[in-house]
Formats: sequence, C-alpha cells, structure tokens
Amino acid sequence: MTTNDKTYRVEGMTCANCAAKFERNVAALPSVTSATVNFGASKIYVQGTPTIEELENAGAFENIAVYDDQSHQKTQQYETPKNLTLFEKVKQFFINNQTLWFSTILILFGYLSQWLHPADTLMSPLLFVTAVVISGWSLIKEGLRNLLHFDFDMRTLMTIAAIGGVLIGEWGEVAVVVILFALSESLERFSMDKARESMASLMKMAPDTATILRQEQLIDIPVEDVNVGDLLFVKAGQKIALDGIVRSGQATINQAAITGESIPVEKTTGDEVFAGTLNQDGHLEIEVTKASDETTIAKVIALVEEAQINKAPAQAFIERFARYYTPLIMLIALGVAIIPPLVTGMNWYDWIYQGLSVLVVGCPCALIISTPVSIVSGISTAAKNGVLIKGGIHLETLSKIKTMAFDKTGTLTQGSPNVVNVVPLTERSDFESVMARVAALEQTTQHPLARAIVAYVEDAGITMNQTVEQVQTLTGQGIHGIFRQHKMTIGQPQLFESELTQDVHKQIEMQQQLGRTVVLVKQDDTLCLLIALQDQVRPQSKKVIAQLSKLGITKRVMLTGDHAFTAKTIGDEVGITDIYANLMPEDKLKYIEQLAEVQPVGMVGDGVNDAPALAYANVGIAMGGASADTALETADIALLSDDMSKLPYAVRLSRLTMRTIKWNVGIALGLKFLALLLVIPGWLTLWIAIMSDMGATLLVTLNAMRLLYVKDVTSH
Repeated sequence: MTTNDKTYRVEGMTCANCAAKFERNVAALPSVTSATVNFGASKIYVQGTPTIEELENAGAFENIAVYDDQSHQKTQQYETPKNLTLFEKVKQFFINNQTLWFSTILILFGYLSQWLHPADTLMSPLLFVTAVVISGWSLIKEGLRNLLHFDFDMRTLMTIAAIGGVLIGEWGEVAVVVILFALSESLERFSMDKARESMASLMKMAPDTATILRQEQLIDIPVEDVNVGDLLFVKAGQKIALDGIVRSGQATINQAAITGESIPVEKTTGDEVFAGTLNQDGHLEIEVTKASDETTIAKVIALVEEAQINKAPAQAFIERFARYYTPLIMLIALGVAIIPPLVTGMNWYDWIYQGLSVLVVGCPCALIISTPVSIVSGISTAAKNGVLIKGGIHLETLSKIKTMAFDKTGTLTQGSPNVVNVVPLTERSDFESVMARVAALEQTTQHPLARAIVAYVEDAGITMNQTVEQVQTLTGQGIHGIFRQHKMTIGQPQLFESELTQDVHKQIEMQQQLGRTVVLVKQDDTLCLLIALQDQVRPQSKKVIAQLSKLGITKRVMLTGDHAFTAKTIGDEVGITDIYANLMPEDKLKYIEQLAEVQPVGMVGDGVNDAPALAYANVGIAMGGASADTALETADIALLSDDMSKLPYAVRLSRLTMRTIKWNVGIALGLKFLALLLVIPGWLTLWIAIMSDMGATLLVTLNAMRLLYVKDVTSH
C-alpha cells in the first residue's frame, strides 16, 4: 500500500473469487489508477478519485457496500469476538441461512411429492423451481450476466449446469446442486469470518478509553483525545490504554498482547510500557509518549492488515492458475457432452448429463479459498503470539530457510555489557582524569560498550568534569575526541595494530580468550588503558539455536564486529556452526550476499545497526519490535519480545502454513480428479459432482482453520 492510497472498508465480499472480480472492476474505472483488495481485512486500497457510488456499482454483482475507512471506523469498529456455546453457534448459523433451510424443506417436499404422486408432473417441478429461485437467484442472475460478457467464473459454471439440468428435465438434482453450492459459499464465508475474527481480537487488545489527569481531576476520555505528555492512571487489573513511560508506581505487567510471552514483567519508574498490556497489580502513573494511532499495538494491527496484500508465491500461482482452469473445465465439459455421442453414437442425454456434472465438479471454490484463508490464519496467529510477519511472501520464504545468520551483540547476547577489568598500560598517576575524559567522550555515542564504560565511571565515583571540544566517529572501530589539553582515541585493538607491543598483545589475547571484548584507550601518543568488557549470553540463546538445529537449520552463522576469540567463545557456547568476526557493517552485507548465493538465508538482528544485512537477506528478522519502531518499519519479520525465543515458533508456523496450503491444493484438485474419473464408466452424477465440490471446500476450510490454534510449544 502506498501513501497515496485511499482506504475503504468493504462489506459483502463473500468469496475470494468475488474479491478478485471486485478488484478488477474497480481498477477498470476511469477515475481509478490502481486498486488492491485485501480480502482478509475486508478492505480495498484505491489510487484515484472514485466516488462511493462508483465503487458500489463495481461491486453490484455481490451487493457490496463500501465505506470510507476513517469515518466508518468511528461508527463501526470491529466487533468484539464473542465466546458462543456450541448451541449458540448452531442457532446463529441457522438464523444466518434461513433461506437455505427453507429451500431445503421445499426440495424435501418436492421429492416427497414425486414419491406419493408420480403421475403429477406439475407439483414437484414447481417446488424444485421455487427452491432454486429462493436460494439461487443471485447466483443465476450473476451467472447469466457473466455469460453475456463472456466472463467465466465459478458462478458461470454453476448457472450453465443449472440451465442444462432444467432443459434435460433434472429438476430435483438442479435444485440440490444450487442448494449445496449456496451451502458451500456459506462455508467459505464462515471460514474467512473466523480468520477475520482472529484479527478482530487484535483490534480489541487496547481499551477504548483512558483515565487521565486534566485540570487536577481524573477523567475518562476516548483514547483518541489523549495527548502526548498527558498523565495516564492505571489501576490493578486494568489494561494500559497507550504507550508511555512510568513516572510513578510499580506493578507487574502481562505483555502477552504485544510480545506473546505470558510471563509477567516488573515495571517501575522510568520503564516503558505498551498499550494493550495488562497491569496485574499495583498502581501506575504513566506519561503518554505516543498518540493512539502511533502505539506499538496500532502499528502491529495496521501491518497485519497490510501483510495480507503481500501474497505468497503459492497464493499468486493459485490465482493465476484459476484464471485458466475455469475455461479449461468448460472445454472439457463440452468435449464430454458432444464427443462420445458424435463419435460412437452413444445416448445424447446421458453424455450431456455427464458434461453438466463435469461443470459442477470443476467449480474452483475450494481451490481459490485454499490459500488466502491459510495465509490470513497463519499471519493472525503469529501476531497473537508475538511474531509480526509482514506478508505471505515472507511467511513462505521463512519456511524454506536453511541458513540463519545472527548478529552477536544484543541478539545472541543481552546487549548490555559490563566493564570487568581496567588494566593500566603505563605507569601514570592521573588514572581518574583519563577515565573522566574517556567517559566524557563515550557519552557522545549510544554504543552499548560506550554506555557500559560511562556507567563504570559513574559507579566508581569519578567526577566527569571534562569537556570534549571535537568528536570524530571512526565507523565500526572507535571514536576520537579533542579536549583542551589532550587528544583521546578509544577503539578496538585493530585500530592500534601498529602500536601494540608483545606484552599488550598477550594481555589482549588473555582477555579475549575469556570471552571478553577489549577496548584500548590512547591519550595523545600513548596507549594508556586496556578496558575489558563482558556481555552475558542471553539465557534463551542456546535453547533457541538447539531448536533451530532440530528444525533443520543446518547452517547457523554469527556475524560480529567483535574479536575472533570472543566470538568463538560465545559461538561455541550457544551452538553456532560458522563464525565471522572483526566485521565492519559492509562486511556483514558481503557475507550475507555470499550465503544467499548458496541457499535462502535469514538474518536476525536489532533492526537498526544491521539494516543493510537485514534488507539484503531473503528474510530479515528484527528483535525487540515492541521497543523499536525501526524494527517494525524495516524488517520482514519482527519478534515483538526482546529475545529470540519466538524464532523457532515462527519457523515452525511458516512450515505448517505452507504444508497446509499444499494439502489444501491437493485436496481441492484430488477430489475433483477422482470425481472426473467417474466420467469414464459414465457414473458421474450431479449429486456426486456437487458433493465432491462441497466436500473439498469443507475439508480445506477446516484444515486451514487449524492454523488459528497453533500455540508456541517450543518455548515451554
């Protein structure tokens, strides 16, 4: 979706085929440049200046209603999913399909009339025709319109079959075919509604109102009216309405709505909290940092909706295949109807009946619904479990990944190193002055090592009263600064390679063999300090890498700017197979390019520092999306928790989704193929034809809906 698109909410799109036709009709309007239907989210994104009336006329074949998304959202948000009992669901299904059940009763009376009064040639056909008109009028009307415009879709096939059946006197079977086709469409509508219901649960994660302090009074107002900087009050048991920073109080927060992790997190003054998360205990006063449409959960919802536009290659292939499939079925049906009687002199009635049955068998309902309902279910389920997948194409690519590359700092490790040793390299008496200058220079950067050194100086009680006058960043290697009387350079050992003595080399190597990162400090022309820092491996890293290995990720690569000794120590601890150290950002990109030449590669990083490598990888996976807007913007997949524990789940879900799609396509085509084989001995009937089509639709629907209940079992 581009920034110039206008979004409209659409009601009445009952099937994937209808959605595709609506998209084509809108795109053909003179006032429209381009149009993209989002069937899963019931929206259409339009570039151009069409009126609502023009859009609704384009969807008149399906009685589609169109609303401006912004204004419609204020009056009709997604309904909150209701937990209905089995009896209530059955009752609701009957209420929603009253005409279907009434038509079914008419058909039963029609067959009863045939049995009781076989000589009566009027009553039974009249009952059958009434049933067809009540339940299939829209089908036949649209099918006839399609025939006039040579637009061949599933409704055209069914209409031809119904008209042909009537002409050869098969009133009862035509009525049954129309009823079962309507039931099949109802099942398709139900499956998409169920997938949309899963998305609707995302919409209701954050409350609609917030309690804030205005004019020294606590008032409840809609979240849309809360301003950045307002003070939000959240009691125990309440959901947090907006993103913000805790200014007062302490509480245990359940962040499952955002990160998918049900283990509560302690939050206190200065900590960040997110809309949609639950305050389990305590009282919090929170300074709002983001408007309601800019919160993390709002961005996740928007991205989940947009993700459905990025179709998986499998889905795009099925849609292209369906365009040629339907005309092919019509040619086969025509051949079955006329070739045997013309060539062998067989009975025309029997083979016309067989040809009509082939038309019904060939209805592509199950084939067309097989992929979108699976993709929507997979993406929605992933989002509810803390994994944001930004399109079916990324879901499919992830399922093929065999090589996974990882950044080290902040990904495999916690990204918050501590200074564990400071070794003077010269005999000087001004240690505190040197450290004060080091801290003053490091304060100008946000690098994790720099923050650790500043924290060490503060904890040591050293007064930072030095002022740096000029700062120069040495990309990927260190930093240089000029003070009033001194020049300071802080960086990796390789920055000072030509100045290292044998003794300093030994000290560096000793620290690195312990898995520590070494930073050297040069004042003026003299190397004066060695600072050793250690970053702790994340508790989940070893377990996650082991799970990925079991899932068939055979090549697990570390890409780091750290020294080889440190990288190897951490890599060996967590189970990395290939280690590339001492890398500049451009080097990481080079290695990703090399790995991608062999097989699809995924790259896991923080979404900021590793942006080039993440962008080039077949799938870029960012961690900590809940606290980094950049991760949501740039990555193909964002793990919304601040660790990799969801990565094996994402891989497993992607593979299960693609396996489900393959099974669905196999079921849809397999049942049709078996039914078509019955043509050879002449056994195919309209009953068998429509039952095979409805059976395929029911099976692919139930199979796809299993994805709505895939839990993250790997993290337990």
